[in-house]
Amino acid sequence: MTMRNHTPVTEFLLMGIPHTRGLENVLFVLFLAFYLLTLLGNLLILLAILSSSNLHTPMYFFLGNLSVFDIFFPSVSSPKMMLCLMGQGRAISYGGCASQLFFYHFLGCTECFLYTVMAYDRFAAICHPLRHTVITSRRACAIATLGAWVGSCLHASVLAFLVFKLPYCGPNEVDNFSCDVPVVLALACADTSLAQTVSFTNVGVVALLCFLLILASFARIVASVLRIGPAEGGRRAFSTCGAHLTSILLFYGPVVLVYLRPASSPWLDSVVQVLNNIVTPSLNPLIYTLRNKDVKLALRKALNSRSA
Repeated sequence: MTMRNHTPVTEFLLMGIPHTRGLENVLFVLFLAFYLLTLLGNLLILLAILSSSNLHTPMYFFLGNLSVFDIFFPSVSSPKMMLCLMGQGRAISYGGCASQLFFYHFLGCTECFLYTVMAYDRFAAICHPLRHTVITSRRACAIATLGAWVGSCLHASVLAFLVFKLPYCGPNEVDNFSCDVPVVLALACADTSLAQTVSFTNVGVVALLCFLLILASFARIVASVLRIGPAEGGRRAFSTCGAHLTSILLFYGPVVLVYLRPASSPWLDSVVQVLNNIVTPSLNPLIYTLRNKDVKLALRKALNSRSA
């Protein structure tokens, strides 16, 4: 009996969203619709940016990067989650769980850094317009993006290593539809204090610092726009920054709820992960294009040229 209790776990069972028994078909259709909307919307943004020379600017360079990550980010867990809702493929291998956790944090952290850089770009464009092209040159944008990728890869590697170097000897039921730090650590049969501390620091504190930097950038932007007055330039700046701020709040809200609260709730964790994984990436294309005339015009031209 002792040997059985200490048999290493070779796979995990994704239990899905608690208290949703009987709603699997409805949730499957809903999540599939959001996932397809995410893919279509972000692909259209990429098409508009790549096809229009007017959108080859730092702001749209970062927006294009964000669209790429918004395509891959929900793809980490959404297909597996929909298989679970169909009653198939509930099991995930040990390596698959580790890969899911790594890519989830790699892509999520990269988005976090991208939002921060995008906020700084808007700050430079509005508060220092004469120096904007120097501050956000092509070289600077490439370095910032590469730094976001490398930093995020390091962050995700550290988390995955600390979480999966712990022994797992059962039970193996994950109270979620994907492998993430809080739900996987709950299954470890060893002291998890180091992994929890690093997770809190890497995810919670770093995300909070990025959020504060974003707020500082927007505070300077608001002060600058108020000095401009209610001119067309001021209204356009508020419109652009309003879209960016809305997307940021939708992204950071779930992060705060999952990683910065003292107690864990499987049901709340699952709902928050759904918002973060599926809903927010599908809303970003709408947020950035509905009130953006440049993107809508570029997309219309691109679609017309391909249908002609």
